[in-house]
Amino acid sequence: MEPAERAQAALDRVPRVDAYGFERPADVDAAAYEDSLAAQLAVLARRAHKWERLLRGGGVRRNLTLKRYIRKGVPLEHRARVWMGVSGAQAQLDQNPGYYHRLLQGHRDDSLEEAIRTDLHRTFPDNVRFRRDAEHCLQEPLFNVLLAYGLHNPAVGYCQGMNFVAGYLLLVSSREEEAFWLLDALLGRILPDYYGPAMLGLRTDQEVLGELVRAKLPAVAALLDRHGVPWSLLAARWFICLFADVLPVETALRVWDCLFCEGSKVLFRVALTLLKLHQAFLLSAASGPELCQRAQEITRGACAWHCYSFMQSIFSEPGSLSRSSIRRLRQACRRRLLVQG
Repeated sequence: MEPAERAQAALDRVPRVDAYGFERPADVDAAAYEDSLAAQLAVLARRAHKWERLLRGGGVRRNLTLKRYIRKGVPLEHRARVWMGVSGAQAQLDQNPGYYHRLLQGHRDDSLEEAIRTDLHRTFPDNVRFRRDAEHCLQEPLFNVLLAYGLHNPAVGYCQGMNFVAGYLLLVSSREEEAFWLLDALLGRILPDYYGPAMLGLRTDQEVLGELVRAKLPAVAALLDRHGVPWSLLAARWFICLFADVLPVETALRVWDCLFCEGSKVLFRVALTLLKLHQAFLLSAASGPELCQRAQEITRGACAWHCYSFMQSIFSEPGSLSRSSIRRLRQACRRRLLVQG
């Protein structure tokens, strides 16, 4: 069989739509995609009974065993329950029964509603569940979750990027109320100030990433400086949607498993790992635009499709990232941004 025929045969074996409703990318590396699916199924089959045993008989209890299990991947059928437990979202739901529905039944905000509806059709156009002709279209639940959050937190309201975050939450938990409280956990506690008019938390973390790259990958940092590429241009999309719609869906969800459990430091680990694993590819860029294009390509490379090995890499490749050092960098970068205005 000729190479082209083998490639087509591999492509024919890849499902057109994955378990989350995303269509197979047109430019997918069929062999990498097929291998990653086979690896995922094999690992999930081995670990399914361990998760059943861990979660048997009650709620999700944070401990080192759970953290270790989460780093190895949460099965789809347990993901919503685990996220709700480790993030504190379940506790908030339990303490505020009916709050979500009261938000939707109360005062409406026309400008907020208009801003949200503008982005609905732009949310995951490659996902069959978000299309208007879907049997259970997720656009209206997405609107409800975003509207409720905007009313719950008017200081943030709605801004672009939140639609992708809430969309992922609805793909994992079909219950709007759970998606709302998970969104509250992310935006209110895990990633404060990431969204809203100033986006100071997001801008701060982009600067922190730049400092980390200067310390750990100086050649990459020098290349960006030489071509005049700001970190806000390189990493804004990575951080604003938390790698949703950037990494392959299962890899992004594996990142979110750890994000809900371990906090925002995980985002730096992912970014540094992508840059380190593809350092030679990035360093061969001859211009700023080519560098930006290559930075987009590395999120869809073969290593990103193999989510299990990629997740192992994010906890080894970047080396030490202590909470105290991240906290100091954030304080310094935030002060700098505030001085700059």
